[in-house]
Amino acid sequence: MNWSSGKDAALAFHLLAQQPQFKVSHLLTTLSLDHERVFMHGVREELLDMQAQRMNLPILKVKLPASLDDAIYKQAMLETMTSLQEQGVSVAAYGDIFLEDLKIYREQQLAQAGMTAIFPLWKKDTRELVHMVEANGIDAIIVCVSDRFLGKEFLGRKINAALLNDLPANVDPCGENGEFHSFVYNAPFFSTPIPLTLGEVVHKTYTSPSGDSKWDTGFYFMDVMQSS
Repeated sequence: MNWSSGKDAALAFHLLAQQPQFKVSHLLTTLSLDHERVFMHGVREELLDMQAQRMNLPILKVKLPASLDDAIYKQAMLETMTSLQEQGVSVAAYGDIFLEDLKIYREQQLAQAGMTAIFPLWKKDTRELVHMVEANGIDAIIVCVSDRFLGKEFLGRKINAALLNDLPANVDPCGENGEFHSFVYNAPFFSTPIPLTLGEVVHKTYTSPSGDSKWDTGFYFMDVMQSS
């Protein structure tokens, strides 16, 4: 299971757990080598470990430089997937919903390792998925927002029906276009909830590798920590 630490991965995992033909053997996450945080979500590595512990699953961490190019990413993932395939893992699951290019990319990369992909949330209505997250007892909060779409006041908001009422019309309910990212602190498949403390908010700007300034964008990240 490709595990981002957020709501989509959690809901995909929950749906897979109800299908007897599948058994999740590992969680797999990419982290920033420089900051030891989940890429794009900005979640601390220790919180990722707490999720895996509560799911009673081993977690594989692919640590990559912050300024990575596609070739480095492809090679790292190919090595990881090949190793899993040699251990008998034949399928990789993703929480993607409707990005066709990303789906094709993942399938092509997996084919090189002799694996196939499944997408439990594929083409489902994203408003309905938010309702499913809430109805199935998956508790998640927003930890990152793109400043192109949302203000920092959305950080810390819980993923639920009330959020849908406040999101601008140009924001996908699940943030599938990168508008926001989340962190799951409790779920039906967690042994116990993760108690959280909300920390500081930082703003980071990212520039396009191609030098096209219209693709430059910034993100607000909210640090979250385990509360004592």
